[in-house]
Amino acid sequence: MTDTLSASRAGSDAGGARWAAGALAALAVTLTVAGTAVQLSVPREWAPWPPFVPDHAAGLAFPLTGAFLIRHRPRLRLAWLMCVGGLGSAVAIMAVGLQNASAAGGDLESAGWLRIAAVAGWAVAACTLSSLLPLLSPDDRLPSRRWLPVAVLTVVVNLAEGVRNAVRPAPLVNRYPEVIPNPLAVEALAPYNASLQAGLTLAMNACVVLGLMSLVGRMRRAAPAGRRQIAWPLSAFVVYTAFVLLGQDYWALATIWTAAIPVAIAFAVLRHRLYGIDTVISRTVVATGLVVTVGAVYFGVSALAGLLLSDYDQLAGLAATLTAGALFQPLRARLRRMTDAMLYGRHGRPEELARRLTIEVGAREPANALAAVTSVVRDGLGVTGVVVEVGGASVDGPGGAAGEPGRAEMRVELGVAGAKPREVPLVWHGEPVGRMLIGPPGPRRFSAAYTERLIGAAVPYVADVAHAVLMAADLQRSRERILTAREEERRRLRRDLHDGLGMALTNMAMSLSIARINLRQAPSAADALLLDLRSGMDAVSQEVRELVYGLRPPTLDDLGLAGAVRALAAEPGPPVEVVAEGETGDLPAAVEVAAYRIAQEALTNARKHAAAGHVTVTLTRSERALVVRVRDDGKGLPAVRRSGVGFASMRERAAELGGTCLITSPGTGTQVEAILPL
Repeated sequence: MTDTLSASRAGSDAGGARWAAGALAALAVTLTVAGTAVQLSVPREWAPWPPFVPDHAAGLAFPLTGAFLIRHRPRLRLAWLMCVGGLGSAVAIMAVGLQNASAAGGDLESAGWLRIAAVAGWAVAACTLSSLLPLLSPDDRLPSRRWLPVAVLTVVVNLAEGVRNAVRPAPLVNRYPEVIPNPLAVEALAPYNASLQAGLTLAMNACVVLGLMSLVGRMRRAAPAGRRQIAWPLSAFVVYTAFVLLGQDYWALATIWTAAIPVAIAFAVLRHRLYGIDTVISRTVVATGLVVTVGAVYFGVSALAGLLLSDYDQLAGLAATLTAGALFQPLRARLRRMTDAMLYGRHGRPEELARRLTIEVGAREPANALAAVTSVVRDGLGVTGVVVEVGGASVDGPGGAAGEPGRAEMRVELGVAGAKPREVPLVWHGEPVGRMLIGPPGPRRFSAAYTERLIGAAVPYVADVAHAVLMAADLQRSRERILTAREEERRRLRRDLHDGLGMALTNMAMSLSIARINLRQAPSAADALLLDLRSGMDAVSQEVRELVYGLRPPTLDDLGLAGAVRALAAEPGPPVEVVAEGETGDLPAAVEVAAYRIAQEALTNARKHAAAGHVTVTLTRSERALVVRVRDDGKGLPAVRRSGVGFASMRERAAELGGTCLITSPGTGTQVEAILPL
C-alpha cells in the first residue's frame, strides 16, 4: 500500500513539474515575442542597438528545451535552470521594450524603473545560463567538489554586476535622445563606476572561460562515449564564447548560436545521436575553412588583379574565380584530413589504415608482419588492446572448455583487450585462419566514428598475414617431416639391405662355396644346393623389386602419368573421367610422383567420403606448371571441418615443390586443385 502511495505521489509530482515547466516556457516565449514586437514598434531614435541580442534567442530556445527535458526527466536541475534563465532573458527583453516605449512617450520615471526590471532579468539569466549551466552540463552535477567555489564565484560576480548596473549613476553620454534617470542611482559611485564595470566584465569573462575549462576537464577524464556526450555542449559554448568575447560587432552571430546551446545540451543529456558530433564538427570545420580561405583568396586575387589590370575588370574577376575554383578541392581534402586526424588520430580513415597496413605487410616477413599489423590496427581503432590468434579453436576445431580458445599457432597481444573483448573471425578465401580480439575504446579524444568500416578494412590484411603465418609454419613442419622421412627412409633401406638383401647374398655366397666343394665329391648334393641357390636368387630379385617399388610407383614408368592416373580411375567406385591436356610424358620425376600421389589421395577421399556420382580428373600441362584438378559432384566440404592427414599430405606434397594445393567447395561437390611448378 505504501509503495502504491509513493508511486502515485511521485507521478503526481512529475505531472506538476511538467505543467510548471510548460507554464514557464509559455510565459517566457510570450514575453520574448511581445517584447520584441514592442522594441520594433518604438521610434527609431529610441530603438535599442543592436536590435537583436543573445537574450532574444535565450528567451525562446532555453525555456522550450528545458520544458522538453523536464517532460522526460522532471528532476533535472539543468532543465529548470534553462526555464528560469530563459524566463529571465524574456523579462529583460520585455522590460527593455517597455522602457524604450515609455521613454519615447515622455514617461522617463517609469522608464527608469523598467530598466531596473531589465537588469534584474539579465542578472537571473546570467547567473543561471552563463554561470551554472556550463558547470553542470551534461550530467547535472559539478565536475567535483573543487568546482563549488567556482560556481559560487560566478554567481557572485554576475550578481555584483547586476547590482552595479542597478545602482550606477546616470551616464554623462547617452545614445538615446534623453538620459533615462536611475531611481536607485548612487552618485557616490560615479568616480569608480567605469573601473568597477571593467573589472566585473573581466571577471565575468574569466568565469565563462572557467566554465569551458570544466567541460574540457570532464572530456579528458571521460570514456569515449562520454567524450562525444560532452562534445555537444562544449562545442556550442566555445563558439558562443568566442562571439561574445569578440564584442558587439559579432552579437548577431552570438544570437543565432545561442539557440544551438540548449539543443546541444539536450542531445548530451538524452544521449541522442551522440555519434554524429564528430561528423558535425568535421563538416563545420571543413565548411568554415572553405568559406574563409576561398573568400580570402577570391578577394585577394581580385584586388591584386584590379591593381595590375585596372582597365580589365572582367579579367580580374575571371582570374579570381579560376584561382578560387582551383584551390577548392585540394583545400577541401586537406581540411578533411586535418579534422580526421584531430578527431580520430592518424588512422581515422579506412583508406589511410589500409595504406599503412599495406606498407607493413609488404615490408616484413609473416611473423614480424603480424606484430606490425596488430600495432597498426590497435592505433587505428583507438582501443586499449588487440590480440591476434593464428590457428587455435577457430581453425583446428572446438577447444576445451566453453569460451576457452584452442591452442593457437601464434599469438600476438598488444595492450590489454579486457575481460570481454570483441571477437572478429579471420577468414582467408573461405577458410578460417584465426581470430582477432578487440578491446574497449582507449583514452583518445574520440573513438573512431567509422569503427565498423575500419575493422572491415583491417580484417583482410590481418587474415592475409595470419594465413601467411600458417603457411610458413606448415612449410617449416613440412621441411622437418621431409628431413625426418628422408632419414627414416635411409634407415629402412639400410636395414632392408643389411638384414634382408645382404644376408641373402651372404647365404648365396656360402651356398656357392659349399656347392663348389661338393661338386667333385658329391655331385648330387651340389645339385640340391644349386636348386636352393636358384630359389634364393628369386627371393632376392623380389626384395630388390619391392625396394624399387617403394621408391617410385612402377606404373609411372610403365604407363606414364596419364596412364597411371587412368589405372587409378579404373578401380572400384563411382565413374572417373580422366582428361589430359598437354604433353605429360616428359615431366620431372618429382612432379610426376607428387601429381600421382595427390590424384590418388583425392580419388580415395571422393570414393570414401564424398558420396559422389561422378569424378573428373584433369591434368593440364603448361609451360611453367602442371595443374592437377580433381572434382566430384558429391556433398561437398562440411561447414566446420578439421584438416585431416589426407588434406595435409596433399598440401605438403605441393609445398615441397614450391606449389599450392587448394581444397574448396565451388557450388556443389569438392574440388582439389594442385599447381606444381615445373
